[in-house]
Amino acid sequence: MAGGGGLTQFEVMVEVRLRPGIADPQGATIERALPALGVSGVSGVSVGKAFRFRVEATSDAEAIEHADDLAGRLLANPVIEVATVSIVGDRP
Repeated sequence: MAGGGGLTQFEVMVEVRLRPGIADPQGATIERALPALGVSGVSGVSVGKAFRFRVEATSDAEAIEHADDLAGRLLANPVIEVATVSIVGDRP
């Protein structure tokens, strides 16, 4: 999908998770409930959030940079969370 001025729309996904060492009570609750549901062999459950949106940019690297900036300013609390940005879907 072409944008104006040589820009292309990139679909990005930002995954936000708690930093290592930060307690994850939701993940722990889910993990403790799994045996009661007949599920075994699952460990290390963590809960996070994912955001998908399109960014206009001239390259993958620029799209990731824009999304990473947005994640750090709005989508994640950098004190307790870490955000990972990736390009998803078909690349232009």
